Amino acid sequence: MATSRPIIAITMGDPAGIGPEIAAKALAHDSLQATSRPLIVGEPSVMQAAIDLTGAPLTLHRIDSVDEARFEAGTMNVLAVAGVDAAALRRGEVSAACGKASYDCIVKAIELAKADNVDATVTNPINKEALAKAGLKFAGHTEIYAHHTGTSRYTMMLAEGNFRVVHVSTHVSLREACDRVKKARVREVIGLADEACRLIGIAEPKVAVAGLNPHCGEGGLFGTEDMEEIAPAVAAAQADGIKVDGPIPADTVFSKLNGGMYDIVVCMYHDQGHIPTKLLGFRYDAAKGAWDNVSGVNITLGLPIIRTSVDHGTAFDLAGTGKADCLSLINAIDYATQLAKGRLSQEQAS
Repeated sequence: MATSRPIIAITMGDPAGIGPEIAAKALAHDSLQATSRPLIVGEPSVMQAAIDLTGAPLTLHRIDSVDEARFEAGTMNVLAVAGVDAAALRRGEVSAACGKASYDCIVKAIELAKADNVDATVTNPINKEALAKAGLKFAGHTEIYAHHTGTSRYTMMLAEGNFRVVHVSTHVSLREACDRVKKARVREVIGLADEACRLIGIAEPKVAVAGLNPHCGEGGLFGTEDMEEIAPAVAAAQADGIKVDGPIPADTVFSKLNGGMYDIVVCMYHDQGHIPTKLLGFRYDAAKGAWDNVSGVNITLGLPIIRTSVDHGTAFDLAGTGKADCLSLINAIDYATQLAKGRLSQEQAS
């Protein structure tokens, strides 16, 4: 890897969604070429259609291997993965063909990273229903990456600037999420949070752990998980030298994170972490009847390769309009670049 410009493989996402469009918009930013060497993993005809639709000042360069890429401003390198041809594409519709195409791009990006042909991967949004129609039984990107890398120790991290959260559980029912709050898992995620912060250059991370129950259970009156599972996990992490506090009531911990008291919060379930992060990063303008801003990054921690992603869905209602915002993708590429550089520094130090 060139230390200053890591190679970033970006999947096109579901071709019927906004992924190809925001990829074209993002790669039109010369600043990305100055800090990284991005390439798209996808169907060339779909990516050419996205360039035409958005008017992005890019020339598509089809490649069959990373070695063939031309990393220069104004060029979109597309590592060809056969999928739905643009002429047959019906934007905004769920289909098995698009689900399979998006999956094939993800698998190819993973293979490139595992072979050290690229330094990091970034994923555009996919549609879970389309995956299911294609017979692919995965809850989302995180599970696909875990399966194809043989990883069992992983978690989701969301970031909106310096506002970072990680999760003990994600895509399960709230009832099951409560059952998954166990000392071993909480301790594991505290460690992943600490590692992630160090990877992006925070020398001494300050980690907070959110409570599960109101007021952290109020001494057992509102539940016992906080004192029986979370508190012992925090104590174990402290004994191992991690700077971590908790459990802290969830109704105050995010204000403390936002104010700079902590670098990251360990959350007990999906919505506990997603709601505050998206409140900061997503802004809807009722007067316009549209999203004014959609930012934030989704990162999978614990993998042997780097994976970041946009923090939004396929937005089928916007697909084909050219109006979708690419800020979240730009942020995801920037985070992937930081992580790639951080990993290289750690490898050189060891």
